[in-house]
Amino acid sequence: MHAHRCGGLFALAVLASGTAQAQSADLIVAGARAWTGDSAAPWAEAVAVVGNRIVAVGDRRTVLGFRGPDTRVIDVPGGFLLPGFIDNHTHFAQAGALLVGVNLLDVADAAGLVRRVREARDRVPRGVWLVGGDWGAYEAWAQGSTGRAAAERRLAFAPRRDLLDSLTPDTPALLSKWDRSAYLANGRALALAGATCEWEGVECERGRATGRLAPAAAARVRASMPPKSLEQRLAEARAALAQLRAVGVTTIHDITPPEQFAVYAELKRRAELTTRISARPTLDKIDALRTVGLGPGFGDDWIRIGGLKGFVDGIMGNSSARFYEPYLTSGERGSWRTMMEPAGNLYRLLLAADSAGYWPHVHAIGDEAIDTLLTLFERVVAVNGSRERRFRVIHTQVLRGSAVAERMARLGVIAEVQPYHAIDDMRWMEQRIGARSRWAYAFRTLQQAGVTLLFGSDWPGTNASWYPANPVLGIYAAVTRQTLDGAPTGGWYPDERVDVETALRAYTVNNAWAEGAEADKGRLAPGLLADLVVLDADPFRVPPAALKDLQAVLTVVDGRVVHQGN
Repeated sequence: MHAHRCGGLFALAVLASGTAQAQSADLIVAGARAWTGDSAAPWAEAVAVVGNRIVAVGDRRTVLGFRGPDTRVIDVPGGFLLPGFIDNHTHFAQAGALLVGVNLLDVADAAGLVRRVREARDRVPRGVWLVGGDWGAYEAWAQGSTGRAAAERRLAFAPRRDLLDSLTPDTPALLSKWDRSAYLANGRALALAGATCEWEGVECERGRATGRLAPAAAARVRASMPPKSLEQRLAEARAALAQLRAVGVTTIHDITPPEQFAVYAELKRRAELTTRISARPTLDKIDALRTVGLGPGFGDDWIRIGGLKGFVDGIMGNSSARFYEPYLTSGERGSWRTMMEPAGNLYRLLLAADSAGYWPHVHAIGDEAIDTLLTLFERVVAVNGSRERRFRVIHTQVLRGSAVAERMARLGVIAEVQPYHAIDDMRWMEQRIGARSRWAYAFRTLQQAGVTLLFGSDWPGTNASWYPANPVLGIYAAVTRQTLDGAPTGGWYPDERVDVETALRAYTVNNAWAEGAEADKGRLAPGLLADLVVLDADPFRVPPAALKDLQAVLTVVDGRVVHQGN
């Protein structure tokens, strides 16, 4: 499974050793210090590249020995060189749609909504619908809140079409509240859908629609929307790629809907991909994948079928993650996802995927959900026997206690976590689950038990939260467990903080290994793909509070400079 190209690696390694030098480098990058991710030789100063592969890693003088008349040398004094960041969890298509369209997650007033809609109107092609937005996600709890200060706010922002109509006379808009309990359509959208006051769920005053829609009416309006064109999807993808390369992300493990594969393929054909894609279809596509011959690891260095994503429970953002004990706020225990139904369905899918050689990556957030998934993994192994597996628990958010981490270690199951969740979700976590918060985002407990940690972003987030793609914010969150303004003092459950090297490894080496790509990426070593990033300062030497301010000043993917800042 997951075969990789190894041709020429021995020759490249010989080149790097200095015993032979058949050709000069195409690119040399030198910084003040380099962290390679290679335990045998963790520190260096420079990297030399031929084509799309690294040929030398070492001290500055040795690596500059690979300079020839046509070598491009990029010197970054004071910069910190490391392997390109790998993000363990993205929703790339959604991120692109938010970047080009309208993002209202932190909006809960008329001025903010008008500003964001105007900006989006000017970005999208004429006639393209503005959809989603998810206003009010941070209305009750301010963004960056620890949840311990002011009482919960109830502003109940309920916008009307009058805010939109003069802004968007030719641009149809169907916007949603974060919990999808309410929608707002402008006049253009209502007209295109043929919506009238006779429709159930269309709010009207004096015979005129206010634009406020109930979910059922919004679904009828949505049904009138034309399908999104490939060109629009490409525009959204370009915006998302620009953001990723600007923060040093060179590979994403993406939750990939079927229609997105055509977008990736077209970007590759046009030589516009600047981030590698480990694509993760959902587990329920297993039969279709096998039928068309898309086996485990199918693809190339740019686009490859990764694991298959499954779901056990809901999310913390809307209190649907599944727990043994009820939420303190709702009195309910959360819910199972549809993939769990009918009884035994998820087990059947896991067994089929494992039998075919795929590695399941399964979403489990609440304590009961995590335990349930581990039991299912155990059953699969018992039936199919022992062999190489890299199963993941996606999110691994709330353990029942340290014994769960020890169980994961015994099973060899990977924890795919997103550190920024901890510093965003703390705003409402304790109110909802009380003392169980002690085992939320238990990074150090997992690490000490011997569980492999993977870090990523969950970019762009859920309908309840915005999660940024920038890895240095994830590193900051894991190391400090503080909001971006430094609260609470000492960190939220500080025993679960990890050190900088653990965080870097979780964003590079570990993610490459979990993908099955450790022979190609995740480290700076001769023979590996030339994916690397230079930060403007050394994360080992800046104060923890300054980690969030680090900037990617250079990003190289496949030996090509795709981002160069100041």
